Amino acid sequence: MNVKASLATSLISRITAFVCLSLLMSATLAQTAATQHTVIADGHPMALWEKSVAQPKGHILLHHGRTWSSIPDFDLQVEGEELSLMDGFNELGYSVWALDARGYGETPRDSSGWNTPDRAAQDLAIVLDWLLARNGEASHVWGWSYGSMVAQLTAQRFPEAMVSVTLFGYPTDPDAEIPQSTNQAEPSARPTTRAAAASDFIVPGSISQHAIDTYVAAALKADPIRADWNQQHQWNALDGEALEIPTLLLQAEFDPLADTDAHARFFSKIANPNKQWVVLPGGDHAALLEAPRAKLIKSTIDFIEWLAH
Repeated sequence: MNVKASLATSLISRITAFVCLSLLMSATLAQTAATQHTVIADGHPMALWEKSVAQPKGHILLHHGRTWSSIPDFDLQVEGEELSLMDGFNELGYSVWALDARGYGETPRDSSGWNTPDRAAQDLAIVLDWLLARNGEASHVWGWSYGSMVAQLTAQRFPEAMVSVTLFGYPTDPDAEIPQSTNQAEPSARPTTRAAAASDFIVPGSISQHAIDTYVAAALKADPIRADWNQQHQWNALDGEALEIPTLLLQAEFDPLADTDAHARFFSKIANPNKQWVVLPGGDHAALLEAPRAKLIKSTIDFIEWLAH
């Protein structure tokens, strides 16, 4: 009888351990995919992706660039490689969110078919307000390329739900003037191409060919049609002197869109004294997916945590 009881107890223990392991594995696997939310911005559904951690040190909202949306840019999953920016920030204790702008990823175009700088900044501000209500605290905003310009414009106009802004691949000159747009044509809605998807990877050896191929496939799947922008003279409102929240300027060494002279003139104008300018050696416009990725992540978190002291 005691033997039978012992065997039964052992079997129950093994079953319990198996169930617990299965649940743990399920939870781990579930974390590999971002959770999609829908935030309504002036009647338009915006796709917002989430990868959160328990008891986060803070919240970071990512905004993608001109061509590709959040998932290929910020949550690229490549077997045997760690390239997801969202996962990288999660590992350092931060919950991460990523917004698909109008016409990108899972966010549809609006009835006009266009996106504009003013509209994009308003959309980002609405999502930041949604996150503030949900999380109970303001977010750090991290923008790449066009996304850095959207992030800056939002920070200038709607800073209330932002703690700081990070600008990476910042492709503009503070002294440039974009002519007034009078384009009233229909959006072109051109198909995207494999060549375009791979065009930012220009530093040999900074990323594997397998990762490039995976990125290209993910980008074409998420964004088969190129989004269209209009009224780009609205970027003329970008002004470092109106940027009154803490600002990190990240520049990759070989980024053809990030001009050092323009960065210097912009950096000197940033109004908030809590500012840093970091150069990432060995990277290009896609450094967030390349060899400098670890430095990029650490530079961002170091800046965020430096602000707390």
